[in-house]
Amino acid sequence: MTYGMLIDLKKCIGCHACSLACKEAHGTRPEVRRSHVQRELEGTYPDVRMMIYPMLCMHCENAPCVDICPTGASYKRDDGIVCVNKDECIGCKSCMNACPYGARYYSESEDGYFGETLNEYEELMYPTMPAGTVDKCTFCVERIDAGEGQQQACVAACPAGARVFGDLDELRAQAESAEGFQLLPDEGTNPSVWYLPKKVNA
Repeated sequence: MTYGMLIDLKKCIGCHACSLACKEAHGTRPEVRRSHVQRELEGTYPDVRMMIYPMLCMHCENAPCVDICPTGASYKRDDGIVCVNKDECIGCKSCMNACPYGARYYSESEDGYFGETLNEYEELMYPTMPAGTVDKCTFCVERIDAGEGQQQACVAACPAGARVFGDLDELRAQAESAEGFQLLPDEGTNPSVWYLPKKVNA
């Protein structure tokens, strides 16, 4: 099975619960946001509306980050999830430049949120994301591999139920039947993340 995610923009309220849950679950460094909410203004005054797009790694079928990685640190699993092997990452940032979605982050400093002195959680989590390497959303791959039926952190935290994770074929069919879309389709990456449109009354 290939995994994917469906995000319903009609339900998303832009509360950032997904971002905070991701931070809590993975203990990422200060400069790393595996999940975040992007806000854009569309139209011209007085007909302006704000669009909210929850963003994460798109786990593309044709992943430019994987193609360009000189060491093979960025790779795609058989289930479609794109990962980074931190032991092989040399921090060249080629993958960051290749990603059209801005979904990758470089861990520059050893410091935590409170400077050089790390708290207990940072001491526990930071060894899995060493400074000088690239970090990104993994679809909570450790939960998938554990096989315990745990939801992804962002999915579980969403108060509006805007996110669904599962079989990509099923989610794609659901999206296409409801005029769903992928971001930046002209890039040819074929993302595994689909969005259901936010309907606006005329």
